[in-house]
Amino acid sequence: MLHAVDLDVPEGRLTAVVGPSGSGKSTLLLCTAGLERATAGSIEILGADILSLSPRKQSAFRSENVGFIFQEYNLVSSLSVEDNISLPARLAGHRVPKSRVDDAMTRLGIAKHARRRPDRLSGGERQRVAVARVVANQPRIVFADEPTGALDLKSGHVVLDWLQALPAQGTTVLMVTHDPHAAARADQVVVMGSGRIHAVIPGGDSRAVSDAVLAAQSVDEAGDEAA
Repeated sequence: MLHAVDLDVPEGRLTAVVGPSGSGKSTLLLCTAGLERATAGSIEILGADILSLSPRKQSAFRSENVGFIFQEYNLVSSLSVEDNISLPARLAGHRVPKSRVDDAMTRLGIAKHARRRPDRLSGGERQRVAVARVVANQPRIVFADEPTGALDLKSGHVVLDWLQALPAQGTTVLMVTHDPHAAARADQVVVMGSGRIHAVIPGGDSRAVSDAVLAAQSVDEAGDEAA
């Protein structure tokens, strides 16, 4: 549950949301993306009030403007890597040029797996497919929920490198993570606890992120004891 959250996500930047389990960070991301419906307040994305849109119009808006990278990969097991990458555009009634799909696969190091199905790939390779899907489709906004949570260190660094690079092409990225080192890769870090925003700090310093998370946790524990 979220409480009195007021957040401005800067356009063309990587913003990380960090906090302990149950802090509300994934709920914040899902509500912002329109995948869960907020019961009060307003959510504005690219000038559109998401809560005022019908479910059909929300879906169309996401198809046109939004990309997702989740810990569970969200790939279609019956489709090849290449077809998974081009699927979002096809569902929106568009076509991604094959050259752009090929370029995305090459840049993510998965070109040799183009005709394979996701179940033949490792977890790190499947997450690279999810990132290549975003790179090829060039959405204006990317929501990433624990994108490195199930990955080894090397694969996690590859995914974070690409998330960090996306704003250079004008993409706004909102990433949820429990990892202070991953959060520190962002331009700004939102620290949450008990459904509230405790702090918004600059990225770049994993120790500062860790300290902010611990401070938020202490406030929450003190509040629980007082209650």
